Amino acid sequence: MTNNERLYLIALTFVKGVGDVLARHLLQYFGQAEAIFREKKNVLEKVPGIGEYTAAGIVATKGEALQRAERELAFVEKNRIRLYTITEEDYPVRLRECPDAPIVFYYRGNADLNVKRILSVVGTRRVTDYGKNLTASLLKDLSEIFPDLLIISGLAYGVDVQAHRQALKNGLPTVGVLAHGLDRIYPATHRNVAVEMLKDGGLMTDFPSETTPDRENFLKRNRLIAGLADATVVVESAEKGGALNTADIAFSYSRDVYTFPGRVDDEHSKGCNRLIQSNKAGLITSAGDLIMALGWETGEHAESPRQEKLTFHNPLPDHPVIEALAGNGSMQINDLALAMNTPVYQLSSMLFELEMAGHVKAMPGGVYKINR
Repeated sequence: MTNNERLYLIALTFVKGVGDVLARHLLQYFGQAEAIFREKKNVLEKVPGIGEYTAAGIVATKGEALQRAERELAFVEKNRIRLYTITEEDYPVRLRECPDAPIVFYYRGNADLNVKRILSVVGTRRVTDYGKNLTASLLKDLSEIFPDLLIISGLAYGVDVQAHRQALKNGLPTVGVLAHGLDRIYPATHRNVAVEMLKDGGLMTDFPSETTPDRENFLKRNRLIAGLADATVVVESAEKGGALNTADIAFSYSRDVYTFPGRVDDEHSKGCNRLIQSNKAGLITSAGDLIMALGWETGEHAESPRQEKLTFHNPLPDHPVIEALAGNGSMQINDLALAMNTPVYQLSSMLFELEMAGHVKAMPGGVYKINR
């Protein structure tokens, strides 16, 4: 990817009125970020989901957004930060599946974000000895069976930092998802842990430099903690808190959520008990419970092929887009529009419906193929 396209992708995150979902939709429609900035307002208005107000915002703020993006790209290059963009093949596959995945995020570290097994561990900031012991035993036992397991958390006080520390102690790579830019560490008392994580793990964020750790940012970053992992484990939580927000997001992504039960009168376990009661989380008491629930195989035959399961395929509909893709394998949206003699804005709407139905898969660069 050229630096020019990277610049425009970063700039898209600074455009007024364009969040992660709309940004992704615009990329699918136009194919490249640069094309979005070069289009006129009347063309942008025709994109499904954009409208006159958002189109006007894009046109009005694109100059300022590009200037800010130039500063951010310079910061990224100066500090050797890995810039992940949703148009690249190595973008984390689990995160890409989430409808509100960031089109750009910033990463420092050496952990593989596409490793075979990833687990998020979260919980209350006011962790008790009970919670600390649960976190320690869970990660110790998991590390003995899955030494390459990647642990995700938020580097916050309480369970989060305990999860990072126990992962490091047991030789597991661990990544912290931050609610601010990579030009700072919050809380500052966790700086030593963060530095150690860069040696075996990493730090990531979808917030640019100069972003302060405001309260709403912590709620927004929780979707990354949930989206990066196969499952989320809530160790301890009161009836309200960020950990429950992360669990709710994971549940909305159809990801597994698990939690440890606690006494009914324990304030630090009420949130966990409520997750179990509402069927949003499975009850676990040990690493063994978690492994069994996730279906993670262990032992010497762990990597042997499983018995083939019967698969029921969703039959493909009789649709002109399906016919065109079937004859070509995969096609870029502009080529597909020419082949079908259909305006891109109409085709984009068709593709979106087919993608939501599971018939078509969107690839980087505005390329589509049949999802078999």
